Amino acid sequence: MNDISQNVNGGSVFRVDKFVVPAAAREEILVKVRTTHELLRRQQGFVQDFLLEQFSGPGKFNLVTIVEWESQAAVDMVVPIVKAAHERVAFDPQETIARLGVRADIANYQRIPGV
Repeated sequence: MNDISQNVNGGSVFRVDKFVVPAAAREEILVKVRTTHELLRRQQGFVQDFLLEQFSGPGKFNLVTIVEWESQAAVDMVVPIVKAAHERVAFDPQETIARLGVRADIANYQRIPGV
């Protein structure tokens, strides 16, 4: 599976983060997501992003972020930039998620050709 995520068709890579966010954690999580996305939008290879909140339906994930990158190479270049930015402000995403009781499902996706 890892080989597939590296470069299926040389096209866009979509980072999709899905969260189950307790109501009490919503505002703190949104601040962190917005701050991170402001940084992402300034990076080379960024195409577009979405911050989505569920308002109906039975799904368990109530917050979803999607970032489209030009390529896996763009994703690889931005990872250390984001990590360094988080370290500068003493933000540990894993600690924050655990502390707030947020559940996350995070992965990279690519389009299925011909669909």
